[in-house]
Amino acid sequence: MHFEMSPPDQVLWVWRTLEEAGFETWMVGGAIRDTLLGRPADDWDFATIARPKQIMSAFRRTVPIGVDHGTVGVLAPDGTLYEVTTFRRDVETFGRRAVVEFAESIKEDLARRDFTFNALAWHPDRDQLLDPWNGAGDLNEQILRTVGDPVERFAEDLLRVLRALRFAGQFGLTIEAGTWRALLSAVSGLSQLSPERIQEEMMKVLSQAQRPSVALGLYAESGVFAELYPELDIGPKEDFTPTLRACDAAPRTRPRVRLSLIVALASAVGDDVGDQLGDRRAIDSEESTRDARRRVIESLMERLRFSNADTEHVAAVAASLSPAPSFAEPAVLRRWLNRVGPEHFADITRAWLAIARAHGEQEKTLDVVHRINALRAILREGTPLTIADLALDGSDLKKMGLPPGPQFGEILRYLLEEVLDRPEVNNRADLEDLAAQGGFLIDASPDS
Repeated sequence: MHFEMSPPDQVLWVWRTLEEAGFETWMVGGAIRDTLLGRPADDWDFATIARPKQIMSAFRRTVPIGVDHGTVGVLAPDGTLYEVTTFRRDVETFGRRAVVEFAESIKEDLARRDFTFNALAWHPDRDQLLDPWNGAGDLNEQILRTVGDPVERFAEDLLRVLRALRFAGQFGLTIEAGTWRALLSAVSGLSQLSPERIQEEMMKVLSQAQRPSVALGLYAESGVFAELYPELDIGPKEDFTPTLRACDAAPRTRPRVRLSLIVALASAVGDDVGDQLGDRRAIDSEESTRDARRRVIESLMERLRFSNADTEHVAAVAASLSPAPSFAEPAVLRRWLNRVGPEHFADITRAWLAIARAHGEQEKTLDVVHRINALRAILREGTPLTIADLALDGSDLKKMGLPPGPQFGEILRYLLEEVLDRPEVNNRADLEDLAAQGGFLIDASPDS
């Protein structure tokens, strides 16, 4: 099979350096697969007969990425890092890792790959595509198939289950029947995977696929969500479909927004109780439910080793998507912004718009746009929304004769509540008067 490969000059420089040093070297990895799919090729890796020390001797600048497993990072003249790996074969596998030894041929190396479309190699000098497992044919037929026995392939590395779902969704492939059966049988062992690997695969789904709904749908169908994300209440397919559509409608460049839409499905006891109550009791119930859901989401994110910043942001966005604030009173909107945090507002609006587009109803989309514009107007006005925005702080309270202590927080929260209702009182004189009216100055010293 002939196809056109156009490696960048830096890629050819790495390959040529090894070949001229006497080491047989092939280009492998996603670049071959992506070229066959007609996609831009930018994932260039190398497999070589050279041992790690020989690779490092051939280049001036190298990085020992995984020398024990045969991988050396080579810095090209332009500073780009490329991975060069010695031909390998698996000696023993444990579901999470493998013991490997160096091999003597590229065919041995390809035989240990996960899927047929990843078991491809290209030699620039010969313009030869090596395809011992018919990966090109499977891509042409839009089929995902393991190299060899699928039961053995998944047992060797359970992460391949998640990779199969991601690749099938990203490239629009149908998982071959035997591969699918073996995948389903392997799902129950996925909890052996490290949280970091599980997290990384999910974020690849959300950041790389134009339509993550396909892979996420396979997560649900295969039982992966139930096994790895038990906190999420996925429910029947028809109930999950709106969330999948919203993920597709959210920008691929905003994977945290897509993640927020998914983890918003986290269940919290009493989700519907707010609908059964009226007035302030309903608001209190909604806030209680939202806080409960947020705690569940934070626990999920922490379990999967997300950073503290990502955990706080995604949990805040996801827990604040519903119920949306009404347009009735500006004070309601100000209190909503205070509760969710102005710093999370942009991603909340992106999620709202994605949900509206997923419904496909123009009226709902217009309602969302009107709500966003009303909230943006408040932000543009610079209306005080947090304690830090108050015209009076702890140092002012000390000047008023109040002793420092927990009471300061109580006073500032009281003043913020007043300012959220009436932004015009956010000046020192009015705030001092409000503090006095609230009874906070009774114990202040007479000479304050």
